[in-house]
Amino acid sequence: MGLEFREKSHRYRLDGRPVPGVTTLIGKGLPKPGLPYWAARVVAEYVEANFDQVRADYSRMGRGEFIGGLKGRPWAERDAAAVRGTRVHAFGERVAHGEAVDVPEALVPMVSGYADWLDEHSVEPILTETMLANRAQWYAGTTDLVARVDGRVMLLDLKTSRSIHGSYALQCAAYAHAEFWRDDRGVEHPMPEVDGLACVHVTDDGSRMVEFPDPAKAWRLFKHVAYVAKNVKEIDSWGEDK
Repeated sequence: MGLEFREKSHRYRLDGRPVPGVTTLIGKGLPKPGLPYWAARVVAEYVEANFDQVRADYSRMGRGEFIGGLKGRPWAERDAAAVRGTRVHAFGERVAHGEAVDVPEALVPMVSGYADWLDEHSVEPILTETMLANRAQWYAGTTDLVARVDGRVMLLDLKTSRSIHGSYALQCAAYAHAEFWRDDRGVEHPMPEVDGLACVHVTDDGSRMVEFPDPAKAWRLFKHVAYVAKNVKEIDSWGEDK
């Protein structure tokens, strides 16, 4: 019973039942009109940068294999970025607690910039990489950081993406309104009250905090998005395609 995360399936369970993750709900319930354009751009840029290799692949591959390879380029780039982000998060958690870390050269700019940001703003960690859940709204997730920043208690999500998207505000709001967080022994504790929601944008050029302006509205909108996400399967069943 209680909250658990299963690494193999990358799924949360709460009280013995599957429970959707916050990012899964936002992904299902909030339209992403820019996604097709991003995918097309990734393929076009890959072809332009690797034109000779692409032409050679076309000559030796069958049509299906060649098209399948190009179609997969956006998701390969996404997965590579996710792996990089996961590594930065892992180092970031240790740095936030004042640990010395041996960072691969490729990640040094990001991790050192994040460490500088922590020092500049007198960041005092309260929770780091902590699982949490809300039984009433039925969701779970893992918050990157709850900390005092310049004297204010902030719920922060670390992002290594190219830019900060508005949907991240909904993610932070959901974490802030979790009913409890779970410690390493499985014991549940009430979530601390926070003064604000923000992302820390971690890049090769340094880190900066982007605070979201209306936490209460972000929470209301998250609940709407989650409601749609939880009913997508039923909505799709009303169509003719079975």
